[in-house]
Amino acid sequence: MNEILLSPPVAFLIYVALVGILFGAGRLLASDARPSVFKALPYASGEAPPTRAALPGYRTFFVVALFFVILHLGALVLASSSLTWLGGVYGIGLLLILVVLILK
Repeated sequence: MNEILLSPPVAFLIYVALVGILFGAGRLLASDARPSVFKALPYASGEAPPTRAALPGYRTFFVVALFFVILHLGALVLASSSLTWLGGVYGIGLLLILVVLILK
């Protein structure tokens, strides 16, 4: 019985049925589709919207992305290496690079 349920076509049909049930339940819970002024306004948890547009730029994003790339790849290299002095030097270099990225 498990082999039949776990076969891809049967599992797909089961998922389609579950999605259909969830979709129908969502339609029952949803409100009517009449347009309203309140539905078009952005929700800001009761606060007034900012008066000027935010332009954050990508510089901070790339610094944070580089930080996490170096952190994760460095941890992967350290975890897959043996405990030698060269691994320690690599770890110290990794820490220095991360400190520079944090202070930047």
